[in-house]
Amino acid sequence: MKPFFIVGPTATGKSEIAAEIASQLDAEVVSADAFQIYRGLDLLTAKPEEAILRKVPHHLLSVVPLGEEMNAEKFRSAAVKTIEAIHARKKRAIVVGGSGLYIKALTHGLSRLPQGDPKLRARLSESSLDELRDQLVVLDPAGAQKIDLKNRRRVLRALEICLLTGQPFSELRTRDSRPDTLNGPSSRVGKEGVLLFWNRAELYERIDRRVEKMFAQGVVEEVRAARELSSTAQKALGLREIRALLAGEISEKDCIASIQQATRRYAKRQLTWFRGQPNFEALNISSYGYPEATNLIAQNARFMFAQNDD
Repeated sequence: MKPFFIVGPTATGKSEIAAEIASQLDAEVVSADAFQIYRGLDLLTAKPEEAILRKVPHHLLSVVPLGEEMNAEKFRSAAVKTIEAIHARKKRAIVVGGSGLYIKALTHGLSRLPQGDPKLRARLSESSLDELRDQLVVLDPAGAQKIDLKNRRRVLRALEICLLTGQPFSELRTRDSRPDTLNGPSSRVGKEGVLLFWNRAELYERIDRRVEKMFAQGVVEEVRAARELSSTAQKALGLREIRALLAGEISEKDCIASIQQATRRYAKRQLTWFRGQPNFEALNISSYGYPEATNLIAQNARFMFAQNDD
């Protein structure tokens, strides 16, 4: 049995819609969010409110300590076990989230790439981003065109793989993908879920209101109290800006504006990512209104689950 996916940019209302549909279809919700999986920073990571969580069972929310590193492989392992347990209870699973790599780890599997080599990584870390980019272009020109060359971590990892394997990173990713253990490779036919989005102006307004609400609810004190964050958890959107506020480097007004802008940019990147994944049916909530959009998604989910049941 395949899970149904509800994906999209931040602030689209995915969690509320997923919980409503799950309650209608006797399903359980599995979160695919790289930061909501952490225990703590509930306001900063915009975890679903208690009223939403009470509707149906939710999984992979607040289950990892803030000091623990997370990645797509760890998430995939936990999510597969969770979904299999849901199916064993004769329930359906709805996966909801906006972390593209985590979603893709479930729908397409992960490449069998070598683990990092501490000595090589330490040596590469001494190089500037320009030097790393130059090396990658020589070793894997095709791969250099496909990744974000401004992202030092990704450039370093791609170069590390090239040096460890003696092969281009792009070729390894293309030909070496793990089969989908949830469904089997042959079952990935048609759409697996929906990609939700709003017209840009409406989404940006929703983002701005949510950030303002976070501050009204006490997100600054939440960040002040956070201790021992892993390098993964420290990438949570807005953390850097609030720490600057706490250090007296910026005003609260500037902090809010900065987080709003960073969140809008993040939402744009999320939408670009998901639009590149053809296994999701795009649905513009602005064109339908919230209740009708929820009904349409529920119909899609019923249809997909019925196909699986057959």
